[in-house]
Amino acid sequence: MSGLIGKKIGMTRIIQENGTVTPVTVVECSPNEITQVKTIEKDGYSAIVLGFGKLKKPSKTKKFKTLKEFKINKEDEESFKIGDTITVESFSEVKKVKVTGITKGKGFQGVVKRWGFSKGPASHGSHQTREPGSVGACAKPGRVMKGKKLPGHAGTNQLTIERVKVELLDPSKNLICFKGPVPGPNGSTVIIRKN
Repeated sequence: MSGLIGKKIGMTRIIQENGTVTPVTVVECSPNEITQVKTIEKDGYSAIVLGFGKLKKPSKTKKFKTLKEFKINKEDEESFKIGDTITVESFSEVKKVKVTGITKGKGFQGVVKRWGFSKGPASHGSHQTREPGSVGACAKPGRVMKGKKLPGHAGTNQLTIERVKVELLDPSKNLICFKGPVPGPNGSTVIIRKN
């Protein structure tokens, strides 16, 4: 199996027997249900669609909060059937994965926070402590070029972190613990894929 959908719970730490403390992010991956199996003959490629987070009041067309497609090998098409579930045990032998999530929204931010600009002088009379400074060009082209780093909306971007180490797996509670941070706020949906 190539992937799984989960919900970020939060961060904690694992203390090893030798006293080493490892910060981990806990992700709950309740069993994902297969809602569709795509085949080369019918769709042109092999994949399965997983559903995560059953809705309390499902409609005819929507039964899950999140649907995500994962590619599979052609030989594995017959082993997956609609209605089957995928659990965290499919990652029991995996050491590193890549995790995708939507980063925390930070609203409208200035250039210091959004782009990491250095601040201007902070002495008396300075009006350019956290401002970007001069941004325009000369008379030609006489405008601000596209892509210029300026104040604006920060956060809520899709971010993928690769080679994230799987620190702990708990199939009884459907939990996966990853070493270090994972993108997104607590309670957000994350996509886990094998590297």
